[in-house]
Amino acid sequence: MLRELHISGLGIISDLDLQLTPGLTVLTGETGAGKTMLTVGVSLAAGARAGAHLVTPGEGAARVQARFDVPAGWAAEDDQHQGWAEDGEVILARSVGSDGKSTARIGGQLTTASALAGVAAELIEVHGQHGSLRLLEPATQMGFLDRFAGPGHLATVTDYVETYRELEAGRRALRSLEGDLRDREREIDLLRYQVNEIRSVDPRPGETATLQAEEARLSHAERLLELAGAAEQILGGDGGTAEGASSVTRGLAAVADLDPAASGLRDRAGALAVDAAELARDVRDYRESLAMDPARAEALRARIADLKGLHRKYGAGDEEVLEFLRLASAHLAELSGADERLEELRADVEAGQRKATDLAAAVSSGRSAGSKRLGDALSQELDALGMSGAEVSVALHPLDALGPSGAERVELLLRAGPGQPSLPLAKAASGGELSRVMLACRSVLSDLDDVPTLVFDEVDAGIGGGAGLAVGRRLARLSAQRQVVVVTHLPQIACFADLHVRVRKEGGVAILDVLDDLERVRELSRMLAGLETSEHAGSHAEELLAEAARSRAESGAPPRAGKAAHRAAT
Repeated sequence: MLRELHISGLGIISDLDLQLTPGLTVLTGETGAGKTMLTVGVSLAAGARAGAHLVTPGEGAARVQARFDVPAGWAAEDDQHQGWAEDGEVILARSVGSDGKSTARIGGQLTTASALAGVAAELIEVHGQHGSLRLLEPATQMGFLDRFAGPGHLATVTDYVETYRELEAGRRALRSLEGDLRDREREIDLLRYQVNEIRSVDPRPGETATLQAEEARLSHAERLLELAGAAEQILGGDGGTAEGASSVTRGLAAVADLDPAASGLRDRAGALAVDAAELARDVRDYRESLAMDPARAEALRARIADLKGLHRKYGAGDEEVLEFLRLASAHLAELSGADERLEELRADVEAGQRKATDLAAAVSSGRSAGSKRLGDALSQELDALGMSGAEVSVALHPLDALGPSGAERVELLLRAGPGQPSLPLAKAASGGELSRVMLACRSVLSDLDDVPTLVFDEVDAGIGGGAGLAVGRRLARLSAQRQVVVVTHLPQIACFADLHVRVRKEGGVAILDVLDDLERVRELSRMLAGLETSEHAGSHAEELLAEAARSRAESGAPPRAGKAAHRAAT
């Protein structure tokens, strides 16, 4: 609920605070005293449009702060509310400069007016010429009808909404897959060509380097044979290195026999002789392995050229080409399976369309059954609220195709009086009439939503007497479940207040007074007769207060809370 409201620099409001209580709060006062400016301030705090014309002349800015209890569904760590709540409270603030620029804050944090309005919608609802008038929104009107039609119908609506959401997701996926069909076919052709090209060459890891080494040997086979033969001759021919090393070894062996100190030289010579003999054999084997094979060399060069061709297209080496082949094969398999997926999606969409059509028909049937009953109930309420002869009807306009909410658009129509046409609310109703239509909706659907605070301005426009009492009774009944704030000129409404606040103008600025029981009688007397001290009006005022008490008792509503233990400051 709204706990406290602070306004400064707004119209004739210089600087004031108002602390509110649960139940029904009534604002009364002379015309021009500033009552409606209070609701303007509340609307600004709730994100309404702002303008420089609202700023008190000579002031730099108009400022509004509204302190609310945090609704039960909120949590400080809730991402949706971004930690704006603190210590069980949330503060909405708005500042409008004399240049027309405005700033918005939630919980002290700067934000946008739209974000402010989004949060405020969960806390407070303003009805009147300066309010947001959610009743004019098609979604709100459809919600009224669906709630009125009952929980079974609401369950069907929920099933339809979920089915339609899934259907739209399937349609988007199908359109995407069908729209990419040509591109997919082109990609499949390209991938198939690339995969076949690589597989036809069939590269192996490290193959290119191995083939290049073999091709290099064959290309220089003649020169290699020449060089290897010369080396073999040096090592193994008559008087060659190997034979010489053996001779040296035999000589040093004789030396070592005579002089043991030369044994080391003998051993080294022996090792050299063995190495020379082994080297001679290895050179001979290498020479014998060499062959002049031009055909093999040409085949190697052709194979290397094929591998290099793959390298230019698909990777820097054999390993990279093989990795490209792996990825391309997987993607080709995925795209080739798209036809099967396409058929699955088409089947799913067709099934979803049938299910959505059936559910939409059930929703339409429920709305059709409830529309007449809702129109009659609202018309009866409006008659009791002083709009004699007014009639509300609920029109169902078929849509060309199924939409997110069903197969029709719901519209509340108002016939303001006999002989007048039925028109959409926005065209047929004044601000006061819209407030009463909203009040009628609230009366018919007491569980409409969870908004904890409702503000009504102009709800008494054009009514009086018994109709005023009827409005007051309904406001009091509504305030048993929510906090209700009403601006009124009617004593028949003001007598139901739990908290009665008088707005008066003193020195050109608005002053607020929270009235005790005696002061309430005087204020109601003023509203009845224009005189606070009229004995007759005083008696009438006491009768109204007694009637309000009886109505509360008969309806089971709690008794009036009495005077609050505070007084608004100027």
